[in-house]
Amino acid sequence: MLERWKLMPDKAPFGVIHKIFLGYAPGVGKTFALLDEAQRRRARGQEVVIGALDAYGRKPTEEVAAGIEVIPVLEGTVDGKTYRDLDVEQILSRKPDLVIVDDVAHSNAPGGPRAKRWQDIEVLLNAGINVLSTLNVYHLESLNDQIADITGVRILETVPDHILHEADEVEIIDLTPTALLNRIKRGDVDPGEEVGSFITKISNEATLSALREIALREAAGRVDEDLEEYRKEKRIEKPWATRDRVMICISPTRSAMRLIRRGWRMGQRMKAEVFAVHVKDHGHESEAAKKVLADDFALAARLGIETVMLEGPLGQTLVKFAKERNVTAVILGHPDRSRLQEVLRPSILSELARDLRTVDIIVVSTETTPPVDTH
Repeated sequence: MLERWKLMPDKAPFGVIHKIFLGYAPGVGKTFALLDEAQRRRARGQEVVIGALDAYGRKPTEEVAAGIEVIPVLEGTVDGKTYRDLDVEQILSRKPDLVIVDDVAHSNAPGGPRAKRWQDIEVLLNAGINVLSTLNVYHLESLNDQIADITGVRILETVPDHILHEADEVEIIDLTPTALLNRIKRGDVDPGEEVGSFITKISNEATLSALREIALREAAGRVDEDLEEYRKEKRIEKPWATRDRVMICISPTRSAMRLIRRGWRMGQRMKAEVFAVHVKDHGHESEAAKKVLADDFALAARLGIETVMLEGPLGQTLVKFAKERNVTAVILGHPDRSRLQEVLRPSILSELARDLRTVDIIVVSTETTPPVDTH
Protein backbone atom coordinates (compact mmCIF):
# COMPACT_ATOMS: atom_id res chain seq x y z
CA MET A 1 0.00 0.00 0.00
CA LEU A 2 1.35 3.40 -0.91
CA GLU A 3 1.97 5.84 1.92
CA ARG A 4 -0.87 8.29 2.11
CA TRP A 5 -0.41 11.38 4.24
CA LYS A 6 -3.91 12.72 3.73
CA LEU A 7 -5.49 15.04 6.27
CA MET A 8 -8.80 14.32 7.92
CA PRO A 9 -11.56 16.85 7.11
CA ASP A 10 -10.75 19.07 10.13
CA LYS A 11 -6.99 19.05 9.68
CA ALA A 12 -5.34 16.23 11.61
CA PRO A 13 -1.61 16.94 12.10
CA PHE A 14 0.65 15.93 9.25
CA GLY A 15 2.15 12.47 9.76
CA VAL A 16 -0.55 11.18 12.14
CA ILE A 17 -1.86 7.88 10.78
CA HIS A 18 -5.16 6.05 10.93
CA LYS A 19 -4.92 2.44 9.81
CA ILE A 20 -8.09 0.41 9.34
CA PHE A 21 -8.17 -3.40 9.35
CA LEU A 22 -11.09 -4.15 7.00
CA GLY A 23 -13.07 -7.40 6.95
CA TYR A 24 -16.30 -8.71 5.49
CA ALA A 25 -17.75 -10.41 8.58
CA PRO A 26 -17.07 -10.99 12.28
CA GLY A 27 -14.51 -13.73 12.87
CA VAL A 28 -12.17 -13.17 9.90
CA GLY A 29 -9.36 -12.03 12.23
CA LYS A 30 -9.38 -8.21 12.13
CA THR A 31 -8.84 -7.68 15.86
CA PHE A 32 -6.11 -10.32 16.05
CA ALA A 33 -4.26 -8.70 13.12
CA LEU A 34 -4.64 -5.27 14.72
CA LEU A 35 -3.19 -6.45 18.03
CA ASP A 36 -0.36 -8.28 16.28
CA GLU A 37 0.70 -5.05 14.58
CA ALA A 38 0.28 -3.11 17.84
CA GLN A 39 2.66 -5.52 19.58
CA ARG A 40 5.25 -5.06 16.81
CA ARG A 41 5.00 -1.28 17.15
CA ARG A 42 5.28 -1.61 20.93
CA ALA A 43 8.41 -3.73 20.53
CA ARG A 44 9.90 -0.91 18.43
CA GLY A 45 9.44 1.50 21.34
CA GLN A 46 6.08 3.13 20.62
CA GLU A 47 3.73 3.82 23.54
CA VAL A 48 0.63 1.78 22.76
CA VAL A 49 -2.63 1.71 24.71
CA ILE A 50 -5.94 -0.08 24.25
CA GLY A 51 -8.83 2.35 24.09
CA ALA A 52 -11.52 -0.14 23.12
CA LEU A 53 -11.17 -3.87 22.50
CA ASP A 54 -13.91 -6.41 21.83
CA ALA A 55 -12.21 -9.69 22.73
CA TYR A 56 -15.48 -11.44 23.78
CA GLY A 57 -13.48 -13.80 25.98
CA ARG A 58 -11.55 -15.28 23.04
CA LYS A 59 -8.33 -16.65 24.52
CA PRO A 60 -6.09 -16.13 21.42
CA THR A 61 -7.17 -12.48 21.25
CA GLU A 62 -6.54 -11.94 24.96
CA GLU A 63 -3.13 -13.59 24.67
CA VAL A 64 -1.97 -11.37 21.80
CA ALA A 65 -3.17 -8.30 23.75
CA ALA A 66 -1.14 -9.24 26.84
CA GLY A 67 1.15 -6.52 28.14
CA ILE A 68 -0.55 -3.59 26.38
CA GLU A 69 -1.78 -0.86 28.72
CA VAL A 70 -5.58 -0.60 28.88
CA ILE A 71 -7.52 2.66 29.22
CA PRO A 72 -10.82 1.55 30.87
CA VAL A 73 -13.92 2.24 28.79
CA LEU A 74 -16.82 4.36 30.03
CA GLU A 75 -19.49 1.82 30.88
CA GLY A 76 -23.12 2.67 31.51
CA THR A 77 -26.71 1.67 30.83
CA VAL A 78 -29.31 3.75 29.00
CA ASP A 79 -32.87 2.48 28.53
CA GLY A 80 -31.77 -1.03 29.46
CA LYS A 81 -28.91 -1.12 26.95
CA THR A 82 -25.29 -1.30 28.12
CA TYR A 83 -22.72 0.90 26.41
CA ARG A 84 -18.92 0.58 26.53
CA ASP A 85 -17.62 3.83 25.11
CA LEU A 86 -14.14 5.13 24.46
CA ASP A 87 -12.81 7.36 27.25
CA VAL A 88 -11.53 10.03 24.88
CA GLU A 89 -10.62 12.53 27.63
CA GLN A 90 -8.51 9.97 29.48
CA ILE A 91 -6.69 9.02 26.27
CA LEU A 92 -6.06 12.68 25.45
CA SER A 93 -4.68 13.17 28.95
CA ARG A 94 -2.45 10.09 28.62
CA LYS A 95 -1.42 11.09 25.04
CA PRO A 96 0.16 7.81 23.88
CA ASP A 97 1.84 7.35 20.51
CA LEU A 98 -0.82 4.91 19.38
CA VAL A 99 -4.28 3.86 20.54
CA ILE A 100 -6.20 0.70 19.63
CA VAL A 101 -9.87 1.37 18.82
CA ASP A 102 -11.83 -1.74 17.92
CA ASP A 103 -15.14 -1.45 15.99
CA VAL A 104 -15.26 1.92 14.20
CA ALA A 105 -19.05 1.55 13.68
CA HIS A 106 -19.85 1.49 17.42
CA SER A 107 -22.64 3.86 18.56
CA ASN A 108 -21.96 5.76 21.78
CA ALA A 109 -24.39 6.18 24.68
CA PRO A 110 -27.08 8.82 24.01
CA GLY A 111 -26.35 12.23 25.49
CA GLY A 112 -22.57 12.05 25.16
CA PRO A 113 -20.35 14.59 23.39
CA ARG A 114 -20.25 12.46 20.23
CA ALA A 115 -22.76 10.00 18.87
CA LYS A 116 -20.36 7.65 17.07
CA ARG A 117 -16.97 6.08 17.72
CA TRP A 118 -15.65 7.24 14.33
CA GLN A 119 -16.14 10.79 15.63
CA ASP A 120 -14.07 9.89 18.70
CA ILE A 121 -11.33 8.67 16.38
CA GLU A 122 -11.27 12.00 14.54
CA VAL A 123 -10.77 13.79 17.87
CA LEU A 124 -7.80 11.55 18.69
CA LEU A 125 -6.24 12.01 15.25
CA ASN A 126 -6.63 15.78 15.47
CA ALA A 127 -4.80 15.66 18.81
CA GLY A 128 -1.82 13.95 17.14
CA ILE A 129 -2.53 10.40 18.36
CA ASN A 130 -2.16 7.54 15.87
CA VAL A 131 -5.04 5.05 15.66
CA LEU A 132 -5.38 1.39 14.67
CA SER A 133 -9.00 0.39 14.19
CA THR A 134 -11.26 -2.32 12.74
CA LEU A 135 -14.25 -2.15 10.42
CA ASN A 136 -16.53 -4.59 8.63
CA VAL A 137 -17.41 -3.52 5.09
CA TYR A 138 -21.17 -3.88 5.62
CA HIS A 139 -21.11 -0.86 7.93
CA LEU A 140 -20.29 1.55 5.08
CA GLU A 141 -23.17 3.97 4.57
CA SER A 142 -23.18 3.80 0.76
CA LEU A 143 -23.55 0.00 0.84
CA ASN A 144 -26.54 -0.05 3.22
CA ASP A 145 -29.19 -0.89 0.61
CA GLN A 146 -26.95 -3.41 -1.16
CA ILE A 147 -26.16 -5.19 2.12
CA ALA A 148 -29.86 -5.30 3.02
CA ASP A 149 -30.66 -6.88 -0.36
CA ILE A 150 -27.96 -9.54 0.10
CA THR A 151 -28.44 -10.40 3.78
CA GLY A 152 -32.08 -9.46 4.45
CA VAL A 153 -30.80 -7.36 7.38
CA ARG A 154 -30.80 -3.55 7.53
CA ILE A 155 -27.59 -2.43 9.25
CA LEU A 156 -28.36 0.41 11.68
CA GLU A 157 -24.80 1.29 12.73
CA THR A 158 -23.23 2.86 9.65
CA VAL A 159 -19.99 4.72 8.99
CA PRO A 160 -19.54 7.50 6.40
CA ASP A 161 -17.51 6.23 3.47
CA HIS A 162 -14.98 9.03 3.88
CA ILE A 163 -13.69 7.37 7.07
CA LEU A 164 -12.42 4.46 4.97
CA HIS A 165 -11.33 6.53 1.98
CA GLU A 166 -9.42 9.07 4.09
CA ALA A 167 -7.67 6.49 6.28
CA ASP A 168 -3.90 6.56 5.80
CA GLU A 169 -3.74 2.81 5.33
CA VAL A 170 -6.30 0.05 4.83
CA GLU A 171 -5.39 -3.61 5.28
CA ILE A 172 -7.89 -6.20 4.07
CA ILE A 173 -8.15 -9.19 6.43
CA ASP A 174 -9.33 -12.00 4.21
CA LEU A 175 -10.53 -15.52 4.98
CA THR A 176 -12.40 -17.91 2.73
CA PRO A 177 -16.12 -18.34 3.56
CA THR A 178 -15.50 -22.07 4.13
CA ALA A 179 -12.81 -21.34 6.72
CA LEU A 180 -15.01 -18.75 8.43
CA LEU A 181 -17.95 -21.18 8.58
CA ASN A 182 -15.65 -23.75 10.17
CA ARG A 183 -14.61 -21.17 12.79
CA ILE A 184 -18.26 -20.42 13.52
CA LYS A 185 -19.13 -24.12 13.82
CA ARG A 186 -16.22 -24.68 16.23
CA GLY A 187 -17.51 -21.85 18.41
CA ASP A 188 -14.45 -19.71 17.80
CA VAL A 189 -16.62 -16.72 16.82
CA ASP A 190 -18.68 -15.39 19.72
CA PRO A 191 -19.16 -11.65 19.14
CA GLY A 192 -21.98 -10.99 21.59
CA GLU A 193 -25.73 -11.40 21.34
CA GLU A 194 -26.60 -8.69 18.80
CA VAL A 195 -23.80 -9.40 16.33
CA GLY A 196 -24.24 -13.12 16.96
CA SER A 197 -27.79 -12.88 15.64
CA PHE A 198 -26.47 -11.23 12.47
CA ILE A 199 -23.87 -13.97 12.02
CA THR A 200 -26.61 -16.60 12.23
CA LYS A 201 -28.43 -14.90 9.36
CA ILE A 202 -25.37 -14.64 7.11
CA SER A 203 -23.81 -18.01 7.96
CA ASN A 204 -24.06 -19.54 4.51
CA GLU A 205 -21.42 -19.71 1.84
CA ALA A 206 -23.33 -17.70 -0.78
CA THR A 207 -23.96 -14.69 1.49
CA LEU A 208 -20.45 -14.71 2.91
CA SER A 209 -18.99 -14.96 -0.61
CA ALA A 210 -21.00 -11.91 -1.68
CA LEU A 211 -19.85 -9.91 1.36
CA ARG A 212 -16.27 -11.00 0.75
CA GLU A 213 -16.42 -9.83 -2.87
CA ILE A 214 -17.73 -6.44 -1.76
CA ALA A 215 -14.87 -6.08 0.75
CA LEU A 216 -12.26 -7.03 -1.85
CA ARG A 217 -13.73 -4.53 -4.32
CA GLU A 218 -13.61 -1.78 -1.71
CA ALA A 219 -9.98 -2.60 -0.97
CA ALA A 220 -9.16 -2.66 -4.70
CA GLY A 221 -10.86 0.71 -5.13
CA ARG A 222 -8.77 2.09 -2.29
CA VAL A 223 -5.58 0.89 -4.01
CA ASP A 224 -6.72 2.71 -7.17
CA GLU A 225 -7.21 5.91 -5.14
CA ASP A 226 -3.73 5.59 -3.62
CA LEU A 227 -2.22 5.03 -7.04
CA GLU A 228 -3.97 8.07 -8.53
CA GLU A 229 -2.83 10.23 -5.62
CA TYR A 230 0.74 9.00 -6.02
CA ARG A 231 0.68 9.79 -9.74
CA LYS A 232 -0.60 13.30 -9.03
CA GLU A 233 2.02 13.92 -6.33
CA LYS A 234 4.78 12.78 -8.67
CA ARG A 235 3.17 14.59 -11.63
CA ILE A 236 3.05 11.41 -13.68
CA GLU A 237 0.75 12.08 -16.64
CA LYS A 238 1.39 8.90 -18.59
CA PRO A 239 -1.40 6.37 -17.80
CA TRP A 240 -0.31 3.26 -15.90
CA ALA A 241 -2.04 0.11 -17.10
CA THR A 242 -2.66 -1.46 -13.68
CA ARG A 243 -6.27 -2.09 -14.70
CA ASP A 244 -7.92 -1.89 -18.10
CA ARG A 245 -10.20 1.08 -18.74
CA VAL A 246 -11.89 1.62 -22.09
CA MET A 247 -13.02 5.04 -23.36
CA ILE A 248 -15.60 5.15 -26.17
CA CYS A 249 -15.65 8.46 -28.05
CA ILE A 250 -19.19 9.43 -29.02
CA SER A 251 -20.04 11.94 -31.73
CA PRO A 252 -23.57 13.29 -32.25
CA THR A 253 -23.09 13.51 -36.02
CA ARG A 254 -23.50 9.77 -36.52
CA SER A 255 -24.57 6.78 -34.52
CA ALA A 256 -21.98 5.32 -32.13
CA MET A 257 -23.95 2.17 -31.34
CA ARG A 258 -21.41 -0.08 -33.06
CA LEU A 259 -18.64 1.55 -30.99
CA ILE A 260 -20.61 1.17 -27.78
CA ARG A 261 -21.33 -2.51 -28.38
CA ARG A 262 -17.70 -3.16 -29.32
CA GLY A 263 -16.50 -1.30 -26.23
CA TRP A 264 -18.86 -3.20 -23.96
CA ARG A 265 -17.77 -6.57 -25.34
CA MET A 266 -14.12 -5.57 -24.98
CA GLY A 267 -14.76 -4.50 -21.40
CA GLN A 268 -16.43 -7.83 -20.64
CA ARG A 269 -13.48 -9.81 -22.02
CA MET A 270 -10.89 -7.72 -20.18
CA LYS A 271 -13.01 -7.18 -17.04
CA ALA A 272 -12.42 -3.49 -17.65
CA GLU A 273 -14.21 -0.29 -16.72
CA VAL A 274 -15.91 1.28 -19.74
CA PHE A 275 -16.79 4.96 -20.28
CA ALA A 276 -18.85 6.48 -23.09
CA VAL A 277 -17.60 10.06 -23.50
CA HIS A 278 -19.08 12.93 -25.50
CA VAL A 279 -17.53 16.39 -25.78
CA LYS A 280 -20.24 19.01 -26.33
CA ASP A 281 -20.09 21.12 -29.45
CA HIS A 282 -20.28 24.80 -28.54
CA GLY A 283 -22.18 25.37 -31.75
CA HIS A 284 -25.88 24.68 -32.17
CA GLU A 285 -26.69 20.96 -32.23
CA SER A 286 -29.52 19.99 -34.51
CA GLU A 287 -32.52 18.02 -33.29
CA ALA A 288 -31.26 15.06 -35.34
CA ALA A 289 -27.88 15.23 -33.58
CA LYS A 290 -29.55 15.38 -30.17
CA LYS A 291 -31.63 12.33 -31.09
CA VAL A 292 -28.51 10.38 -32.16
CA LEU A 293 -26.75 11.29 -28.91
CA ALA A 294 -29.80 10.36 -26.78
CA ASP A 295 -30.05 6.96 -28.50
CA ASP A 296 -26.32 6.32 -27.99
CA PHE A 297 -26.50 7.20 -24.29
CA ALA A 298 -29.63 5.09 -23.85
CA LEU A 299 -27.81 2.05 -25.26
CA ALA A 300 -24.81 2.73 -23.01
CA ALA A 301 -27.13 2.94 -19.99
CA ARG A 302 -28.81 -0.37 -20.89
CA LEU A 303 -25.38 -2.01 -21.03
CA GLY A 304 -24.32 -0.49 -17.70
CA ILE A 305 -21.66 1.77 -19.27
CA GLU A 306 -20.88 5.03 -17.46
CA THR A 307 -21.70 8.03 -19.67
CA VAL A 308 -19.72 11.26 -19.39
CA MET A 309 -20.53 14.67 -20.92
CA LEU A 310 -17.57 17.05 -21.18
CA GLU A 311 -16.95 20.54 -22.48
CA GLY A 312 -13.88 22.05 -24.12
CA PRO A 313 -11.68 21.63 -27.20
CA LEU A 314 -12.38 18.12 -28.51
CA GLY A 315 -8.88 16.63 -28.68
CA GLN A 316 -7.48 18.28 -25.56
CA THR A 317 -10.58 17.39 -23.54
CA LEU A 318 -10.47 13.70 -24.52
CA VAL A 319 -6.74 13.49 -23.84
CA LYS A 320 -7.15 15.14 -20.43
CA PHE A 321 -9.99 12.75 -19.47
CA ALA A 322 -8.01 9.71 -20.64
CA LYS A 323 -5.03 10.70 -18.49
CA GLU A 324 -7.11 11.54 -15.43
CA ARG A 325 -9.04 8.25 -15.58
CA ASN A 326 -5.97 6.17 -16.49
CA VAL A 327 -7.60 4.92 -19.70
CA THR A 328 -5.80 2.03 -21.42
CA ALA A 329 -7.82 1.79 -24.66
CA VAL A 330 -9.74 4.30 -26.78
CA ILE A 331 -12.44 3.35 -29.28
CA LEU A 332 -13.57 5.80 -31.95
CA GLY A 333 -15.21 5.75 -35.34
CA HIS A 334 -13.32 5.79 -38.62
CA PRO A 335 -12.87 9.46 -39.64
CA ASP A 336 -14.75 10.56 -42.77
CA ARG A 337 -12.11 12.97 -44.03
CA SER A 338 -10.41 13.62 -47.33
CA ARG A 339 -6.63 13.61 -47.66
CA LEU A 340 -6.67 17.39 -48.08
CA GLN A 341 -8.66 17.86 -44.86
CA GLU A 342 -6.17 15.63 -43.06
CA VAL A 343 -3.26 17.74 -44.28
CA LEU A 344 -4.90 21.05 -43.43
CA ARG A 345 -6.13 19.96 -40.02
CA PRO A 346 -5.15 16.64 -38.41
CA SER A 347 -8.05 14.49 -37.27
CA ILE A 348 -8.92 13.70 -33.68
CA LEU A 349 -7.37 10.25 -34.33
CA SER A 350 -4.01 11.87 -35.09
CA GLU A 351 -4.24 14.05 -31.99
CA LEU A 352 -5.05 11.12 -29.69
CA ALA A 353 -2.31 8.97 -31.22
CA ARG A 354 0.22 11.77 -30.66
CA ASP A 355 -0.69 12.56 -27.05
CA LEU A 356 -1.65 9.08 -25.76
CA ARG A 357 1.35 7.03 -26.81
CA THR A 358 0.86 4.31 -24.17
CA VAL A 359 -2.85 3.89 -24.92
CA ASP A 360 -4.29 1.45 -27.48
CA ILE A 361 -6.44 3.27 -30.06
CA ILE A 362 -9.03 1.16 -31.88
CA VAL A 363 -10.75 2.56 -34.96
CA VAL A 364 -14.13 0.97 -35.68
CA SER A 365 -15.98 1.20 -38.98
CA THR A 366 -19.23 3.15 -38.90
CA GLU A 367 -22.57 1.40 -39.19
CA THR A 368 -23.68 1.02 -42.80
CA THR A 369 -26.24 -1.77 -42.56
CA PRO A 370 -29.76 -0.49 -41.84
CA PRO A 371 -31.68 -2.19 -39.03
CA VAL A 372 -34.26 -4.84 -39.98
CA ASP A 373 -37.45 -5.54 -38.08
CA THR A 374 -37.60 -9.32 -37.68
CA HIS A 375 -41.09 -9.35 -36.16
